[in-house]
This record gives sequence, structure tokens and C-alpha cells, in this order.
Amino acid sequence: MKDTVDRAFAAALYAQDDTGLDIGASMLAAEPGRWGGVGRELLARGEAYVRQAWERGWRPADVLRLVRRDLDQRHIRITGDLIAGEARRYARLPERWTDAEVWWTSDDTYAEQLARREKADRFTLATTFLEVLRLLIRLPSIEPVGPLPGDPVDALAEHAHIEPRMLGRIRALLAKAEATTFPEEAEALSAKAQELMARHTVDEALLAASGKGPAQVPAACRIGVEPPYEEAKAVLLDAVATANRCRAVWNSGFEFSTVVGFESDLEAVELLYTSLLVQGTAAMTRAEAAQRSGGRKRTKTFRQSFLLAYASRLGQRLAETAEHTAAEAPDYLPALIARDVAVTSRADEMFPRTTTTRLRGATDHAGWEHGTAAADAAHVSARTKPLPR
Repeated sequence: MKDTVDRAFAAALYAQDDTGLDIGASMLAAEPGRWGGVGRELLARGEAYVRQAWERGWRPADVLRLVRRDLDQRHIRITGDLIAGEARRYARLPERWTDAEVWWTSDDTYAEQLARREKADRFTLATTFLEVLRLLIRLPSIEPVGPLPGDPVDALAEHAHIEPRMLGRIRALLAKAEATTFPEEAEALSAKAQELMARHTVDEALLAASGKGPAQVPAACRIGVEPPYEEAKAVLLDAVATANRCRAVWNSGFEFSTVVGFESDLEAVELLYTSLLVQGTAAMTRAEAAQRSGGRKRTKTFRQSFLLAYASRLGQRLAETAEHTAAEAPDYLPALIARDVAVTSRADEMFPRTTTTRLRGATDHAGWEHGTAAADAAHVSARTKPLPR
């Protein structure tokens, strides 16, 4: 059995074309009467490959994002199986790891249960497995953003999070802001959510400086920045991160940004970025509808210009909001500066060499105007006045 799998892997995983995939899949599918054993061996080796990916700096969400980009839904499901199978080995997982669970009865019956779930023959499943494993072994090393499953307990210690009741209020406010079609209502809801986030950051910094709160160090997380219009999304994420005293570094090749900051600030960045992106997309759709009603066709340049203007405008306003928040609490300024220094040091340690990216220009005037107006409507600070145009 292992010899068959070894030969199939040698043919399929390291070849530069797809001919080897067909040969390897044929070997696995043709193993007489031992499909259950093949499935068990594929599962075990696949779990070893995902562990190697973790040791090279990857996280489950990063791998799934790449599989979604390069392969298809069946590959995503099988990758999720490998992640779940590997995760079951540990009593405790790092934060933001995975919620995937083992669904099959036993590893010996995995192959048969997989065939029923996917409604696919052996050759198709073997090919899918080999394509997933080929992607995994080709992953390069990237910057790690946290501990791995199985690391010492101290490394897996939880960071200070936004207090659950406040987190619930923030999520509820942003959900309402995303759902409403009235700009004024969205403005008020987003403003209150940002106010709660800023207040929590200041309070946490003060507690840490006074020695009353738990000792904290900056952490890091990755947030997907996927096409289309990934440049505008990266600009928006950078603006949200900066406003919440974090640093964001975009990796365009792998479609994510790494955000460095204190854990509660990272939570705020994830929540606010997701909400503003939803609000911006909804506003873009409405603006397009108005354009079409005037006889103009929907165009990619309009959408790209819209989102770039939206991100640029929000960046200005979020920066102003951050300055205003700090100015409101001058006694807390040393504590906030200490957090900024710690975050910058951690980001520089993780990314000693970064480069700047030249963005594609916004070429659609109407898209830019509508995007700027949408950013003005997505008000994020209760006391910040709109910037002059």
C-alpha cells in the first residue's frame, strides 16, 4: 500500500505538468480492493503536509484562501478535511486557528464516506487529493504570525480581548449599519461603533501603563485582501489599521495583509474593515444603478475608481479621527505612545524589508466622485467633521 502511494506521489507531486497527476491518480484508483487503505494513507500524509505548511508560517485561512483562488470547491472541502484531521491531535489550538471538525467515522472509512459526500469516483478523488497536496508542498516560507498547535502552553496564552458585552454591542451596531439603506442612519451607527473601539483602546492602554492590567505584547493576524479591486481594499485596510494603532503589510501575491497590533485592536480592525467594505460595496452598487438609469453601462473602471476614492477618503478621515481621540485624552498620551512604539518595533522585526506599491490610477471621474461621497456617508467618528474637498 505505502509503495503504491510512494510511486503515485513520485509521479504526481513533483512533475511540472499534469501528465504526472493522471499517472499518480490512476495508480491510486487502481489499487485492488484497498480503497479504504489508500484513503487512510492519503489522509495521514496530507495531515503531515499541512503541518509542514504551518511550520513554514502558513495558517489554515491562508491555505484555504490560496486553494480557493487556484483550485475549486471540492479541493477546498478536502483541504478542510486535512486541516481538521491535523487539528484533532492537539488539546488546545492557537487563537484564530480553525473551527473545522472531523466528520468521518474513522480514518479507515474516510475514503468511502468521502466518495459518498462528493458523489465522485476514485480517479476523480485521487486527482483532487494529489492537486491539493501538490499545492501544499509548493508553499514557500512566510512570516509566522503566532504560535503553532502543540507549542508550549505559555506560547498559547490568550491575549486581552475586547470585553464580550462591548464586542457584542460593536458587532450589532456595525451589522445595522451594513443593513440600512439610509446613509444618515449608517453614519450614526458606525460612529457609535468607532467611538466604543477608540474608548476601549485608551482604557486598555491606561490599565497596562498603571500595571493594573495583564502584561501584553503585540500580536499579528492575516486578513484576506482578494480580487477584484484588491489595491483599493489594501488601501482601506491600511487606513483602518493605522487608525486603530496597528500596522498593515500587504502581500499582493498571496492575497492577504498581515496586521500587527495589540489583540483588541486587531479585533477592532477586522470588524471595522469588514463593515466598511460591505458598506462601500453596497454604496457602489447603488451608485452604479443610478449611472445605468442615466444610460451609462456598468464598467470596471467605474467600480475601481469608486473603491479607490472610497478607501482614500476614509483614510483621510480615519487619520483625523485617530488624532482627535488622542487629543481628547492628553493624560493617556504616554501610554498610547508606548503601545505605538511596541507595535512599530514588532512590525519592523517581522518585516525588516518592505517596498511601496504604485497603485493603478482612478480614471473614471464619476466613479471617484461617487466613491468620495460614499466615504463621507460612512462616517466613523461621532465628533469628526468632514474634510474639505
